[in-house]
Amino acid sequence: MHERVPTADFYGDRLRLARMLASLSLDELGGMVGVSRQFVHRLENNTNEPTGELRAALAAALEVTPDFFASPVVRPVREDDCHFRRLATAPRTILAQAAARGTLVEALVDALDKRLQLPPVDFPEAVNPSSTEEVERIAEDARRHWQLGLDAPITSMTRVVENAGAVVVHFDDISDRIDALSIARRRPLIVRSSAKTAAVRLRFDLAHEAGHLVMHQGIITGDKVTEDQAHRFASAFLIPRAAFAKEFPRTRRMLDWAGLFAMKLRWKVSVRAIVRRAFDLGLIDAVQYRTANVHLVKSGQAKAEKYDDVIEPERPELLHSALDWLADRDLVGFHRMLAELGVAEPLFIRMTGFAVPPLPSNVVQLRAGGG
Repeated sequence: MHERVPTADFYGDRLRLARMLASLSLDELGGMVGVSRQFVHRLENNTNEPTGELRAALAAALEVTPDFFASPVVRPVREDDCHFRRLATAPRTILAQAAARGTLVEALVDALDKRLQLPPVDFPEAVNPSSTEEVERIAEDARRHWQLGLDAPITSMTRVVENAGAVVVHFDDISDRIDALSIARRRPLIVRSSAKTAAVRLRFDLAHEAGHLVMHQGIITGDKVTEDQAHRFASAFLIPRAAFAKEFPRTRRMLDWAGLFAMKLRWKVSVRAIVRRAFDLGLIDAVQYRTANVHLVKSGQAKAEKYDDVIEPERPELLHSALDWLADRDLVGFHRMLAELGVAEPLFIRMTGFAVPPLPSNVVQLRAGGG
């Protein structure tokens, strides 16, 4: 075990944050750096301090720099800041990892906000709805607020939320366990699931999370009521009821599948969601709704539908554009920002999907606080 020698400016909450980011247990991290789980726990509680050698080993194991531990965590994202789709079934470690990742992404976004002008946050706030009628109205009001009208498809759901000031990111290594989430902060974060490849599903997820951000400020979500409300908001936001009723293909008893798929291609919404919307609005009955879902399952379209591959996936633009702008105009400033964040390049790339351009060979490698 490393001998305890006090070192300046070591904050245990930063060690815990980095450990949560890496989704490592106390035992696992201790094994990687040659100390006991109890010693790691004491480091996190500021009972002990690491030697310089141990500090470097911890940084290497966690893909951060030794300077990462030199300042306390400011405004950490808490689990109750996060709107988790599967709150009831998500493991606690996954929730903690998502909150830690949100804390670090928020620190990056704050650093970018100081260096360039990101879109102002412009999400309308609505009271927690008490009925489906109220959810429909809130969704329509949100469309009006963002000047999207009520009778035309949304070209890019990603651009809608990014133009409203949200940052859309992937958490590739954890999102298949949590499906989707949003983080209600001064600048909202919306996390997309990389496990879903169909554009229609990703668009619905973004609309669902926008619903949480509009309707559920300060409310713990993940229960059936709030999830149903966010689903109804997504449906109403993507296809407002008047336009839906006008365009839904009408038949006596048999569903018009060709018409449904044409509607899917126009509105970029899955047929499953269209059928559900028709049922919610009373345009089909329970028997027709069940028959439609049975058909989708039996035809192998429960998860991947016909024409999913035709609709172009939407890609987040705001974070990449901001990083690209800064790297192109002030590469030294970009690396200074990276040093201030205290994350190693592999972790930064996983967080953002952005490849870090190297400094010219005649520029000294920067450290946090350095020039």
